[in-house]
Amino acid sequence: MSENRKTNFIRQGTILAMASIIVRMIGIVYRIPVANIIGDEGNGIYGAAYEIYNLALILSSYSLPLAVSKLLSAQLAKGCYRTGKKIFNAALIFSCISGGLMALLIFFGAGFIEEHFYSNFTGIAVPLKVLAVTIFVVALLGTLRGFFQARKTMIPTAISQVLEQIVNAAGSIFFAWSFIRGHADSEIAAGWGAAGSTMGTLLGAATGLFFLVFVYIIYHPIVKKQIQHNRSIDDTTYLEIYKMLIATIIPVILGQTVYQLSGVIDSMMFSGLAVGDNVSTLYGVYSTKYKLLVNVPIAIASAMASSLIPTLVAAFTKGDKKGMKQKISVSIKVNMIVAFPCAFGLTFLGGPIVRMLFPSSDYKLGGWLLAAGSTAVIFYALSTVTNAALQGINLMRMPVKHAAISLGIHVVLVFILLRFTKLGIYTLVIGNVTYPLVVCILNSICVKRRLHYRQEYKTTFIIPAVSSAVMGACAYLIYRLGYAAIHSNTVSCLIAVIAAVIIYFVLILLLGGLKESDLPDFPMGMRIGRVAKKLHLM
Repeated sequence: MSENRKTNFIRQGTILAMASIIVRMIGIVYRIPVANIIGDEGNGIYGAAYEIYNLALILSSYSLPLAVSKLLSAQLAKGCYRTGKKIFNAALIFSCISGGLMALLIFFGAGFIEEHFYSNFTGIAVPLKVLAVTIFVVALLGTLRGFFQARKTMIPTAISQVLEQIVNAAGSIFFAWSFIRGHADSEIAAGWGAAGSTMGTLLGAATGLFFLVFVYIIYHPIVKKQIQHNRSIDDTTYLEIYKMLIATIIPVILGQTVYQLSGVIDSMMFSGLAVGDNVSTLYGVYSTKYKLLVNVPIAIASAMASSLIPTLVAAFTKGDKKGMKQKISVSIKVNMIVAFPCAFGLTFLGGPIVRMLFPSSDYKLGGWLLAAGSTAVIFYALSTVTNAALQGINLMRMPVKHAAISLGIHVVLVFILLRFTKLGIYTLVIGNVTYPLVVCILNSICVKRRLHYRQEYKTTFIIPAVSSAVMGACAYLIYRLGYAAIHSNTVSCLIAVIAAVIIYFVLILLLGGLKESDLPDFPMGMRIGRVAKKLHLM
């Protein structure tokens, strides 16, 4: 693999990773006022509705970006631009049909879902109807993102994600406040508050779609020119393309459906088996204080996985096994160097962070949930990248198989703990950790066997883990000393977080976790190298 291709792969992954971080940070920022506006009960209803929405999205269109990216990149690698154009057109038609049908199903079935599956989440039908419309918009949006990812440019996708989240944030705050105020006397006021937040989701998705349509119109002359100069004979029929699409989509749908089912089943089992009148409130703490924060670093893994697939498909198409192994190795190492400090940081500073972000709610419970389940960050990061690796080398069924095995273990474990123990909401945290753990173990075994691939352990896992543990302990000590001195949680927490970043940076370099030859593979790697040399750390 040439240096230019290697650098481009990392650059595109970095662009999408940075956009994902920005999106997640905006998500945290706007969720703070929204969480305070609609309360823990409203957050519980919102979280449960979102689990159903994500499942519906997966069944209808979630796999389209990956499918379009995978199929289109394979054709572009061979110079078959006419076939690529047909694939994109077929995907657009498919997204309209699948997204439209699922939107209608959720919209008209919202009342049935609430009555029969979520009796403890009164008012969930209202946000579900808003999210139903969003499903159709996201279906079209995903196809366009797959188009640009296949052409190995993540910039349109990254910008659309940021624009989408900005509008989502503003819309969620405004409509949550408006709906709560307008339905304050309603028996389902919390449901209306959750619906206000989902209005922001709809408006954000629509904004992202309009932006990508605009970029596609500008970009279309290039596509047209490529097709005109394409001398290859295109004898691929639309029937064959739809067969390829379905063959690519179904394994991804099954795999992601199994994954999303874990969240839906968790919310349903907690609604039915948990004891007490505050079921939706506890689930609100779990979905907002725990899952929201844990998902921030996981977004980096998803971004790297998205950028990995097109380049991995191209290497697989050309039979470049060395290139495939190198891309997988870089993706895993980048993710682990980021995932470990995030996990340990949430473990040691979870309580102060939740208290800083959600001061008016139950920050103590949220902090304990983070301390108990932050290791999920590491396992989700690893399972996401290895999923992408298996999909990129045409082993589409393996992630499905592994996810199904993990789901079976997950459901049994969560049911037993809810039914026969008093762990309560902590049961969901345990399930959230064990599910990706089983998946990443099975995925790693499969990648090793099929590619004869062996991941380097010392600098990928051991040094980041040791550095993160020391960093976390030091950060917690700094927080406690700061709080004792100035009695300000926010200031003490921010000081501890900044100190944690510096400590980890120093430790990872002193212990040899990053060498000078590794830096070009990492986001802002050369800048890190210059700073490290000035400080005599490298």
